[in-house]
Amino acid sequence: MDKGIGIHIEGLSKRYGAGETAVDALKEVNMSVAPGEVVGLVGPSGAGKSTLLKCLGAVIEPTQGRMTLGGEVIYDNGWKIPDLRMLRRDRIGFIFQAPYLIPFLDVTDNVALLPMLAGRPNGEARTRALELLRALDVAHRAKAQPSELSGGEQQRVSIARALANRPPVILADEPTAPLDSERALAVMRILNQMASQYQTAIIVVTHDEKIIPTFKRIYHIRDGRTFEEAGEGRSLE
Repeated sequence: MDKGIGIHIEGLSKRYGAGETAVDALKEVNMSVAPGEVVGLVGPSGAGKSTLLKCLGAVIEPTQGRMTLGGEVIYDNGWKIPDLRMLRRDRIGFIFQAPYLIPFLDVTDNVALLPMLAGRPNGEARTRALELLRALDVAHRAKAQPSELSGGEQQRVSIARALANRPPVILADEPTAPLDSERALAVMRILNQMASQYQTAIIVVTHDEKIIPTFKRIYHIRDGRTFEEAGEGRSLE
């Protein structure tokens, strides 16, 4: 397994339906994100962003192509991993526009839950959770309920949860959409810090013009195809 690969896809296609009514949502998409890198994925509604994210997250099956995750081939014209639920739980972190924290668990247990489900001892899982909460400057809220957190604190906890199982890849779907400029840039600063610290490859799907200048690389998707360009890589300091 090549630890130098975060995620790599080549020739990835997704077709819905058959015959004259078939729709090609993805057309031989190519993308590569290295460990420690944060890449933007942008495009108009209906361009294929959601379909691509669902394929990368092993939520839907592509029609053809090849996907490599953390150096392991997970799809090659068919899934190569027998347990996709375990793949999603242990190898892919998800960050959404809404935090989706479990309301009856405190902050620590929200972050520790995935490692526990993966079979790690409760103490070890909670130690990992506290480590991440400290790194994200929300350890002082460790015993709080989600309803007691501000929106920015909830998003930080959701980032900690995505990192809890040390996944090689995090997929972030519009993580800054509901935030003002200052908080949106703070989230991007955190994602870049976490990517570097934990050598995680992060793909951020966004329409948010406030954060697009922060990416060093951007993939545009139009009509199911991707086009790569260099971003501004504007400093977040």
